[in-house]
Amino acid sequence: MQVNISGHHVEVTESLHNYVSTKLEKLQRHFDQIGNVQVTLSVEKERQKAEASVNIKGGQVHADAVHEDLYAAIDLMNDKLDRQLIKRKEKNVAHKQGN
Repeated sequence: MQVNISGHHVEVTESLHNYVSTKLEKLQRHFDQIGNVQVTLSVEKERQKAEASVNIKGGQVHADAVHEDLYAAIDLMNDKLDRQLIKRKEKNVAHKQGN
């Protein structure tokens, strides 16, 4: 899984990069067919935003989250991606089983 992290009005420090990478590694436990991930972190006044687009086999999954704390926004975004990938995997399994 290739992870690209960019910042908009925020410098992506080593600690931010490591935090995002470790969070996204956990997504592979639920869905192993992840190609690459594009993460954009942005700051506008008191609004911290984290967005991610995940390219997977057969499509793309997108999630974003806004919070006062950037690390909390990353956590929320990761939770949304996790739920979407689990749902996508369940649909694939159900389709293969003929349900």
